[in-house]
Amino acid sequence: MPGTTQIFCASTLYGVATLAAAIDSDLFEEPDRRVLLVFNNSATPETTPALDEMPGFAPREHFDEVLSWNEAIRPFHPGAWTPRADDIPLFERYLRMLWNLGDDHVSLVLESIQVAPALTVAQLFTDAPIDVYADGLMSYGPTRNKLDPLVGTRVRRLLHLDLVPGLTPMLLTEFGVPAHLVPTPAFLKVLGEVTETVPELPALPGDPALLLGQYLSALNILSPEEEEDLHVRMMRGAVARGHRTVVFKPHPTAPARYSRALETEAEKLGVDLTVLDTPVLAEVLFDRARPALVVGCFSTALFTASAFYDLPVARIGTELLLERLTPYQNSNRVPTTLADALLPGLESGAEDDVLPAERLPGLLTAVGFTMQPQIYPELRDQAEQFLARHLGPRTRRYFKKRRLTALGLPGGIPQRLAFLPRNSTARRVVRRARALRNKAVRR
Repeated sequence: MPGTTQIFCASTLYGVATLAAAIDSDLFEEPDRRVLLVFNNSATPETTPALDEMPGFAPREHFDEVLSWNEAIRPFHPGAWTPRADDIPLFERYLRMLWNLGDDHVSLVLESIQVAPALTVAQLFTDAPIDVYADGLMSYGPTRNKLDPLVGTRVRRLLHLDLVPGLTPMLLTEFGVPAHLVPTPAFLKVLGEVTETVPELPALPGDPALLLGQYLSALNILSPEEEEDLHVRMMRGAVARGHRTVVFKPHPTAPARYSRALETEAEKLGVDLTVLDTPVLAEVLFDRARPALVVGCFSTALFTASAFYDLPVARIGTELLLERLTPYQNSNRVPTTLADALLPGLESGAEDDVLPAERLPGLLTAVGFTMQPQIYPELRDQAEQFLARHLGPRTRRYFKKRRLTALGLPGGIPQRLAFLPRNSTARRVVRRARALRNKAVRR
């Protein structure tokens, strides 16, 4: 009789900790075999450590075996390789042989199912039931791409941490997928185990301000110079609040010059700066250093610090990012919106610049609809109601006027001018005017 194998896929330590907490909470039936399949999605996986080689990889005992997706598809990159449709049966047989799956009934637990490599794994095991887990804040937003029903209808549930208490994720609701909470105590227990396995860290000052780097220039959101300036603003803002000891946790793949720019600024300000080069979870620092303030842009760690560790947090740079994120459907828009709406600004420091909690569900519904109107057409009425009632100086930054106009929503161009984009005569006049202008320029 065929056995049962659960394949858990992960690309981050945070994701593995979430999976371990879900297993400890009995959210999965006991199978014959549990496998952790690790992805290394960095730009050059050959030069960066695999997930199971990173400091703090503690939950190994939750799984019977750890396998590498990168090794299975070498020399292709996990984020770029997808099989041709005709080759899917061949590759499934190959993976079953490579991983000793035989005729086992396979079930999958995936993150970021909308894109490779998670989507690729889902497509290769064509009849496997799927659970999706949220590795961060993006689950509170819409599914970023229209998902093939052959995959979407196999998803049974979405597992997520209670990072924003009271807010239900939007991800995969177009398929009626229910959301289930991973209990916070179980997650904190796993993080405690991770902390214990991390090797000795550099001596950290007591009650520091902790600055979280995200390497936004790698996402083409900011230029390297703008990101350096953002880090300097983080330090200046912390100093303005009275902090004289600062710890900077750079993104593991960020260039070293980011740290040097902060070191130069620290000397000017007379600040005791510690740069933590060890690639550990920010939560390890929350536990060991108990920072007096955690500063970042839209990092999930800001919400973990606030919701799970009861630490003061502040955000910076979110208004600029909301303006820069392209296309409008960029999946970082929802984490940035959450940080901007819920966390106090570092430089303003005013509690009244936080959006009232009761408006958050309506805001996320409106943002989600404007991001993916074709996937969530049933949300139009709710989006219209929110925009008609609450679009103002504090909420305007979350929406682009051009986007609202294109969708015919409140806040776009004035209603009396709404006929212009659809008026053939007006379009003809505009085209002729442009042609005449271009002709005059050429002369």
